[in-house]
Amino acid sequence: MPLPRRSHPVTARAVPWKAAGRGGPRRVRSVLAAVLVLLAVSAALPAAGPAHAAPAVNYTNPLVTQRADPHIFRHTDGYYYLTATVPQYDRIVLRRATTLQGLATAAETTIWSRHTSGEMGAHIWAPEIHFINNRWYVYFAAGRTDDVWRIRMYVLESSSANPLTGPWTERGRITTPWDTFSLDASTFVANGVRYLTWAQQEPGISTNSNVYLARMGANPWQITGTVTRLVVPTYDWETRGYRVAEGPAVLQRNGRIFLTYSASATDANYCLGMLSASASANLLDAAAWSKSPSPVFVSNAATSQYGPGHNSFTVSEDGQSDILVYHDRNYRDISGDPLNDPNRRTRLQKVYWNADGTPNFGIPVPDGATPVRLRSHDRSSSYIRHYDYRARIEPNVTNLADSQFRIVTGLAGGGSVSLESTNFPGYYLRHRGFALYVEKNDGSALFGGDASFRRQSGLADSAGISLESQNYPGRHVRHRDGLLFVEAVGSTADRGSATFHLE
Repeated sequence: MPLPRRSHPVTARAVPWKAAGRGGPRRVRSVLAAVLVLLAVSAALPAAGPAHAAPAVNYTNPLVTQRADPHIFRHTDGYYYLTATVPQYDRIVLRRATTLQGLATAAETTIWSRHTSGEMGAHIWAPEIHFINNRWYVYFAAGRTDDVWRIRMYVLESSSANPLTGPWTERGRITTPWDTFSLDASTFVANGVRYLTWAQQEPGISTNSNVYLARMGANPWQITGTVTRLVVPTYDWETRGYRVAEGPAVLQRNGRIFLTYSASATDANYCLGMLSASASANLLDAAAWSKSPSPVFVSNAATSQYGPGHNSFTVSEDGQSDILVYHDRNYRDISGDPLNDPNRRTRLQKVYWNADGTPNFGIPVPDGATPVRLRSHDRSSSYIRHYDYRARIEPNVTNLADSQFRIVTGLAGGGSVSLESTNFPGYYLRHRGFALYVEKNDGSALFGGDASFRRQSGLADSAGISLESQNYPGRHVRHRDGLLFVEAVGSTADRGSATFHLE
């Protein structure tokens, strides 16, 4: 396993070096003086709050095995509804639960099966369930029994209050400008207008599929007006194995609309790209959208997660956190065609938000309990993170996984907890010389004791937590001068520096 990499923190000290290339030493001194003045002024101001701080979520991955292209819809009836592609590609399944974790063990119902001949007779892929105008709709892709690769988009409708009980009416194929390979229909509403977004192979463009957008018509199985091409796969990460942009999904927050899509072959190369647009823009104007030049979610060997993609979004039970729903595999090498490999799993993890209002998906987290971030009580925009092994607090940690930890059973037992690094599984927060580091567990009793803490109500705020050293009772994890230590806590300021909030 690689060692924790040097991921540069975002701090004011970066400014002088950038300026040095423009004005020499005198320019450096003047900029540094200005920075020091700014820091002095800032110290007298209240700490800025973090971007969309929300309580931690607690899920266990994978949520469901052998379920690809997952779509979770939270309805006003108090249930989450999950549908996904089954490995046999022969039916549409649905389950529901009042919690996201409850979907893992919820009974599954087959609500529709493929035809025995003709259309909708093969490759039943990527169903999505939506509630529109007091009716349920399922969008899905299907081939023909006599031409399994003639993939087109279709819609089912049900007026039943409980969609698991049906019945379902086939509303037929979604007609687009070209009678070509098309799939992954999804729908969303922005500024009172309902849109359909999907993937399709367009004549004259040498790609497997691009992403498109159009307004919905009078019925939610029809589109109307202009069809806008949003994504053509051109980057290296979009064209590995196949030239693919598919599986669009929409997330809206902070006055902006974010559209994620999946790219490349459905093996370990599969990944997520992203577009963004102002919520007030003309979304049918392709120029209104900005495309990220890099993927926003990719395979991670350290966490053993490969080919993350074909996502949807939902919200946590308290409504405060956006949740990324996606599939991946826990191994890289696949024998034969990836489409014949049944082991894509449905997974969940929290979406965090950068200071600039953009989503930060981080990395596909390890299997098991989802991680948390620990936000400082008295420096409310700063989080515990590791950097060059040293534990510290910093704001604007864009390398999200550096600030994510799993709270697990303490290595020393005795009712204690330990904090395991997300991007370096097997590395734990431990004290050495009373300073805190993220280091690899060597299995020793000394390491176990140094990496174990008693979790308590926050010393400065009972809504938070404080962590008392297991092997040095009376010493708590606290920050000082931006670094973390285990030290005695006495004053009000000390208690503030030793209290953290889980997000």
